[in-house]
Amino acid sequence: MHRNAILRFKAMTITLTFPDGSKREFKQGVTGVEVAQSISEGLARNALAIEVDGEVRDLARPITADAAIKILTWNDRGGKAAFWHSSAHLMAEALEALYPGVKFGIGPPIENGFYYDVDLNGRPFGEEDLAAVEKKMVELAKKASPFERRNVSKAEALEYFKAKGDPYKIELINDLEDGTITFYQQGNFVDLCRGPHIPNTGFIKAIKLLNVAGAYWRGDEKNKMLTRIYGITFPKNKELEEYLRMLEEAKKRDHRKLGKELELFAFSDKVGQGLPLWLPKGTILRERLEQFMRRAQVRAGYEPVVTPHIGGKELYVTSGHYEKYGKDSFQPIHTPDENEEFLLKPMNCPHHCEIYKVKPRSYRDLPLRLAEFGTVYRYEQSGELHGLTRVRGFTQDDAHIFCRPDQVKSEFVRVIDLVLHVFKSLGFENYTAQVSLRDPNNKEKYMGEDELWDRAEREIQEAADERGLKTVAVKGEAAFYGPKLDFMVKDALGRSWQLGTIQVDYQLPQRFELEYIGADNQRHRPVMIHRAPFGSLERFVAVLIEHCAGNFPLWLSPDQVAVLPISDRFNDYAQLVYDKLKEQDIRGLLDLRDEKITRKIRDAEIKKIPYMLIVGEREASEQKVAVRRHGQGDQGSVRLDDFVKDFKEACAPPA
Repeated sequence: MHRNAILRFKAMTITLTFPDGSKREFKQGVTGVEVAQSISEGLARNALAIEVDGEVRDLARPITADAAIKILTWNDRGGKAAFWHSSAHLMAEALEALYPGVKFGIGPPIENGFYYDVDLNGRPFGEEDLAAVEKKMVELAKKASPFERRNVSKAEALEYFKAKGDPYKIELINDLEDGTITFYQQGNFVDLCRGPHIPNTGFIKAIKLLNVAGAYWRGDEKNKMLTRIYGITFPKNKELEEYLRMLEEAKKRDHRKLGKELELFAFSDKVGQGLPLWLPKGTILRERLEQFMRRAQVRAGYEPVVTPHIGGKELYVTSGHYEKYGKDSFQPIHTPDENEEFLLKPMNCPHHCEIYKVKPRSYRDLPLRLAEFGTVYRYEQSGELHGLTRVRGFTQDDAHIFCRPDQVKSEFVRVIDLVLHVFKSLGFENYTAQVSLRDPNNKEKYMGEDELWDRAEREIQEAADERGLKTVAVKGEAAFYGPKLDFMVKDALGRSWQLGTIQVDYQLPQRFELEYIGADNQRHRPVMIHRAPFGSLERFVAVLIEHCAGNFPLWLSPDQVAVLPISDRFNDYAQLVYDKLKEQDIRGLLDLRDEKITRKIRDAEIKKIPYMLIVGEREASEQKVAVRRHGQGDQGSVRLDDFVKDFKEACAPPA
């Protein structure tokens, strides 16, 4: 072939790199559908979207340059997101057909399913209306309408939604730059949307609308309250059936329900929304977790500190928290001195920076590891509060490691080991390590120089690789001062929760002008590692309750044993047994009610008390106890001393 012809041919081809590292050439402008078909017809049938250099796109979009690609199916996170985003549009199409004049806010995919915020022009809409919308969605899905993308000018977009009288889309369009705006259409429905979407509505086979809630437009309490409709869809009916069974089990495990039944925590309108009250049993549970973490931290070389619940406003101005989170904090506290202004503590790290500064530091002093169970306060909107998982006051098992740059990786690895020890000790075996990165297209959200961010991101990935962690990188989830390694833990129902977090921070040491004297006798800047294996104690307890359905590990159970006399004739012996347990620091209760033993056993089972010690005439005469295990039934009679000895071995907290 002539040299010029070869060059023209190469200019018309692109090289695509697949997840396994293999490369293939395709014609320029090839679509994801065509790439999938070139691999196998089976993949083409199941393909939902394509990832191109980390960006999830429609399968129909042409690929015009060399890229790393991955075909996404239902088994991929990006595939599910595109599927559920498309389902939100399908629901909107159904709503528009059933409620002419309806106006639309936003309709994103979420972790499980999707929602759309809608304005129904004052028409009432409740759970009883969901079935009709569901039925309409099924009807529309069967048409297999393609999702078609087109670029529109800002003027065209504004004209379209002005004609529809939709103020929400107009407001969104006004925030966009001309040349970046796209519409998607399926059937008769057109929406402002960046995408991506699945090929057509026919992929959506199983539909369930779950519930209705209120949501302020753009999350601002000053704006209009819209109707938020939640739903979930699947490619197969069997998957929907399994999900609905899981939802029923989740209702039984709901930490708010179990927290009340097990008398762990409560809320009071007089105390304030989102401010939990820990009851005696819940406090025991919480304190046992704290003791477990304190022991682990002492072994790992941490030093405990305590800081106030408030701090001067200037502290958070210096740290950058006031600029970034001021609107999410409680309003400033003013004192009789007009020059004084305080804030409820939103973060512990600025306080720890000030502790670092109390005296000069040498390179020999580092790493310095400061740990605190510090309570912080953030003003979450009332509509977003949810039991213990989303509160306004919560305690972090917070620590900050101040180290030399050459110590960052080794310290980060040590923290990973601590987080994994916590998960193993509490039965969380299924987790993913998420490397949370900056949004490269919105760098103004973050502090600091690109060079330091790149270095921190590289150090996190190298530490994770050293410990053999399976990681996923997610852009836009970094803290404003640095990237993170977030541990996404799956509970017994397969739901994912963000618990432990580790962050590398080159920014706060600069803002607080932290220094140490190096081996060269010069001043150097330390690096800061933020870490919280539990994350928030409140959130961790909520997840733990639901993970184990309130059946806590023996060492954590608030009540470990219930002593149950068969009748009041054996109350004295029951009291002796109870006192002996207390002497051995075994926690429990003594049920002396004038009730039948079957009722006492049933009540102890409901309270999920691990052991029931039933005492009657034989037990009293032989200094024994009849042992019953929660959920397992009778275990036989043993001498009281033998029970205590075996129990103490079984309930020892993790080393």
